[in-house]
Amino acid sequence: MTNTPSRISLGGIFYLVLVFTLGGYFTFAAVQGDYGVLRRVQINAEADALRVDRDRLAQELTQLTNLTRRLSDDFLDIDLLDQQARDVLGYMRADEIVIR
Repeated sequence: MTNTPSRISLGGIFYLVLVFTLGGYFTFAAVQGDYGVLRRVQINAEADALRVDRDRLAQELTQLTNLTRRLSDDFLDIDLLDQQARDVLGYMRADEIVIR
């Protein structure tokens, strides 16, 4: 019996290269692709920032709604009206001194 050296055939080498190439591609896509892990982290960070922005805008809307209600015909806050006249129109009484 003679020992013949075992050689990997060309088809086997091609198969291994193909498997490693596809494995590398799918691994890369799973980490950095459009639906990958890194994109998911980025989407979560953007969602958190947008939630903070939404909450800030809701608070600002509540404040503006309160100011609007206080200047409405049904409920008139004289102090707020005086403050708005001073800020917007530059109104001041004759006995006041303005320091800027």
